[in-house]
Amino acid sequence: MDSALTTIGLPIALGIIMLGLGLGLTTSDFARVAKQPRAVLIALACQLLLLPAVCFGLVLLFQLPPVLAVGMMMLAASPGGTTANLYSHIFRGDVALNISLTAVNSVLAVITLPIITNLAIWHFQPFDGQLGLQWGKTLEVFAIVLLPVVLGMVVRRLWPAFAERCDRPVRILSVVILAVVIAGAVAANWQLLLENVGQLALIVVAFCAISLAVGYAVPRLARVGRRQAIASSFEIGIHNATLAIVIAQTVLGSVELSLPAAVYGVLMFFVAFAFGFAIRGRGADADAAEREVVAPV
Repeated sequence: MDSALTTIGLPIALGIIMLGLGLGLTTSDFARVAKQPRAVLIALACQLLLLPAVCFGLVLLFQLPPVLAVGMMMLAASPGGTTANLYSHIFRGDVALNISLTAVNSVLAVITLPIITNLAIWHFQPFDGQLGLQWGKTLEVFAIVLLPVVLGMVVRRLWPAFAERCDRPVRILSVVILAVVIAGAVAANWQLLLENVGQLALIVVAFCAISLAVGYAVPRLARVGRRQAIASSFEIGIHNATLAIVIAQTVLGSVELSLPAAVYGVLMFFVAFAFGFAIRGRGADADAAEREVVAPV
């Protein structure tokens, strides 16, 4: 049962999630990046450069065991999750920017995730010198991340009405399947999770909170509009934990490696809501002053 959940259930769940992402994307979502270069470049710099450095510092500070340390770095390297769009909508962020960032991040993750994961494996040596994501496994990451997205975009392009009808059912199905699979995986590895949740909970909450704060504060310091900063904060602060879990368990074959992402996937909902409410009432005057316009480049 555990093996079936890992090898079949998790990839199917992630594939449906990424397909749903593709059904909601068009080429204009990528083209929109050129219209908001400041917001996009700052968010990507935070996502790809700053967050891995922050996560590495936290891992050293908390002195995590090597396998859990690599799991945290893999989580930091994962792109923003589609849940970021929902949070951005709830707390009045620029959802269109979220969609564009998710699209770009999903493409870049095919390159950046294996690089950061391999660097972490090289540094922490959790597998007794065994290499991590080699070329063949990197192709698996490509297939897991991009192929369902491309398929969804093709369906959206060729049959837009069908894609529109499928969008909501696919989202609901992905949530249901993911919940069942994760519940089964948690039940199958309950003892292992209990043994590690204590040392993971605090670092996961700290990482999520810092990610959200960085995603909001850095764009604001760079005079990016508040709505775009909110979108950036949730895009950077809410990682695709499912992707990290799938790669850890199916590509690298380690349940323990997936534990940071599993704990994060539960706790980040509460941290993100708390952060959203914390910034919600602080920007009414700023919104009126800037009229929700991104600062010029």
